[in-house]
Amino acid sequence: MKVAIVDYGSGNLRSAQKAFERAASDEGIDAEVMLARKPEEVLAADRVVLPGVGAFGDCLAGIEAIPGMREALEEVALKSARPFLGICVGMQLLATRGLEHGVHKGLNWIFGEVQPIEPVDARMKVPHMGWNELEVVQPHPVLLPLLEAKHGRHAYFVHSYHFVPADSHHTLALTHYGGIIVAAVGRDNILGFQFHPEKSQRLGLQLIGEFLRWKP
Repeated sequence: MKVAIVDYGSGNLRSAQKAFERAASDEGIDAEVMLARKPEEVLAADRVVLPGVGAFGDCLAGIEAIPGMREALEEVALKSARPFLGICVGMQLLATRGLEHGVHKGLNWIFGEVQPIEPVDARMKVPHMGWNELEVVQPHPVLLPLLEAKHGRHAYFVHSYHFVPADSHHTLALTHYGGIIVAAVGRDNILGFQFHPEKSQRLGLQLIGEFLRWKP
């Protein structure tokens, strides 16, 4: 199995690569995990991961600065229907548009928009940074570790904006930070995590393992 973590200049992706390699090893999955900097590397992958660190518009510009990369992502996710996972801003890019530093069009794979976090309690700081408990609202095979865990449903978040899907059926999991925050979205073969599974210790590795086994 070839797993492509898309490298479009959004930050150091080595921790994500190591987490996917560790999860594959723990689960006994024969997987080659690579940082994909070229569209042809994405097209050759069996599963694709789109990370993201920074501002919505900058991340989308980074993808579009690589000739053919956006088209390659659309080919594997929308046409070939291969398992696809967006992480943090990579999840937010799945939206119709983002409202960070202006209005920016997203990939529009899951209708909705990315809005600023506005906690009801002014004492709660933004960015939302730290560990929060996940609550599954739509059953999904990749989220099985959350349903089975009696404790340890906490994942690590770092973000100032959050995805608000237009259709609640696309919301898979929530967390709470001065209000409801969508923690996971999905449709068909496409998943998005607002939290960082690669920084979420044992639970994160379990979720990555389920993604590697997932057959949409």
